[in-house]
Amino acid sequence: MIMNQISVFIENKEGNLLTVSEILKNNNIDIRTLSLADTSEYGMLRMIVSDEETARKVLKEAGFPVSITQVVAVRTNNKVGYMHDLLAKIPAEIANIEYMYTLPSEEGSILILKVANPDKVEKALC
Repeated sequence: MIMNQISVFIENKEGNLLTVSEILKNNNIDIRTLSLADTSEYGMLRMIVSDEETARKVLKEAGFPVSITQVVAVRTNNKVGYMHDLLAKIPAEIANIEYMYTLPSEEGSILILKVANPDKVEKALC
């Protein structure tokens, strides 16, 4: 399934992550999963949220650089080799995965993939 992900560029300083989560909480927006990658000065917070358009709007109003990106979400199973088998379904010519992260659950996980061709990858995985 193709989903929208919100990405927030945040300065790596005390309280910024708390501020982002507070803004979302105060606007009744649920953070369903996230990934945070940082350098010494900045971080990239990527999230799947319950309302990405409102999240983009309120975070932008608060001064955070924000963008919305399409990602592919795929349900996985908790079985040895399942991730390998899933990734092997993606043809080499569209297999450039920029990054990925998961939302775990007892039944399996939801794998979030950022790829150049989300429509083609979605078809390959379904």
